[in-house]
Amino acid sequence: MFEVTDVQKIGVGLAAFGIGFLFFGVLLVFDKGLLAIGNILFISGLACVIGFGRTFRFFFQRHKVKGSAAFFGGIFVVLFGWPFVGMLIEMYGFVLLFSGFFPVAVNFLRRIPVLGMFLNFPGIKGMVDRFAGDSSRTMV
Repeated sequence: MFEVTDVQKIGVGLAAFGIGFLFFGVLLVFDKGLLAIGNILFISGLACVIGFGRTFRFFFQRHKVKGSAAFFGGIFVVLFGWPFVGMLIEMYGFVLLFSGFFPVAVNFLRRIPVLGMFLNFPGIKGMVDRFAGDSSRTMV
């Protein structure tokens, strides 16, 4: 197995608080202060979990330039006072950056007992397969 360091534990906490602040920022009608804090905490938490060098390499790979530009551009648009537009741009960049991870996440979620049964219902299964991308990779 592998050992989780204290910095990684702090990073998980920072990322969780970042997601919480983003959620409450959207819930409170796109409050730009909460969204800005959430973005900063999420990025710093990600850097602590996987390391600063790997985070830099992840965001600045040649094939992920478009997604990184949209993601960071959305953060700057939020910081400059256009939270709704910034979050839309940021979500687009997030989907471009993490689209390769969606099939893995769906496959993991399908192995959870109750949630997996729910995700395999006829109408939901097709929608989740389209969201995840390649349906042959997500089959259990």
